[in-house]
Amino acid sequence: MPVKRLKEYLDSHDVRYVSFSHSPAYTAQEIARAAHVPGQEMAKTVMVRLDDELVMVVMPAPEKIRFDLLQEASGAAHVELAREKDFVRLFPGCELGAMPPFGNLYEIPVIVDEALAEDDEICFNAGTHTELIRMSYLDFDVLVKPSVMRLAEHTAV
Repeated sequence: MPVKRLKEYLDSHDVRYVSFSHSPAYTAQEIARAAHVPGQEMAKTVMVRLDDELVMVVMPAPEKIRFDLLQEASGAAHVELAREKDFVRLFPGCELGAMPPFGNLYEIPVIVDEALAEDDEICFNAGTHTELIRMSYLDFDVLVKPSVMRLAEHTAV
């Protein structure tokens, strides 16, 4: 169901995308390898709490959130990983950890790491651990309207 909903949303906005399946994989890095996608273009979705607000953070697969940078960039007094029980019900039909980075479809703010915003394309889970969508980052930005922040120390690739 989430894959269908996402594709209908993209189609309704005349967005070009490619949807493809891969063997089951559960970490962003495993998915990137299975799907032959560069790790820096594979986006992973991480749910965090900024003060009392649930926020979707979208990072390149190989990177880890630097919570000090997130706190500084967002101005939040308190930043922490969200607990599964805090968000699992918000994504009906999505497999845990495979939520697409379209917080706008779930009324959840989205923050994207600046490295993803520099890419021409973005690739992400479409609600399952076996299906991905690749699309232009520009289209993603227009639809989702994420805040873009520096959230990791990026290494040269």
